[in-house]
Amino acid sequence: MTKPGTIFEAIGGFDSIDRLVTAFYKRVGKHPKLIPIFPDDLTETARKQRLFLTQFFGGPQLYNEDRGHPMLRRRHLPFVITPERRNAWLDCMSEALIEAEIEEPYRTAIFDKLSMTANHMMNTPE
Repeated sequence: MTKPGTIFEAIGGFDSIDRLVTAFYKRVGKHPKLIPIFPDDLTETARKQRLFLTQFFGGPQLYNEDRGHPMLRRRHLPFVITPERRNAWLDCMSEALIEAEIEEPYRTAIFDKLSMTANHMMNTPE
């Protein structure tokens, strides 16, 4: 169930999330700082990201239904996430938001929300 007035609804729902995730992982798969912590095949990673972002931005609770509570920090602890990798991840997302044609004010709102999440995922100093 999508709640009215959500970012998910405002940006165009599933189609926009799909464009965003596709544009994002196209970059992640080529980024020298990120390649070491991502699998060679990003198909499943992108699928989970679609589920998560749908839920995170107010759409149906697809991630919870498929994977349980996100527990993002715990799920990311096995990966070395430094400030440099956080910045690389955010750079990829920033570019993907533009490519996916996410309009303002939603582009900034999404980036700000994901920046807070990315900061929380850091687990290793440089």
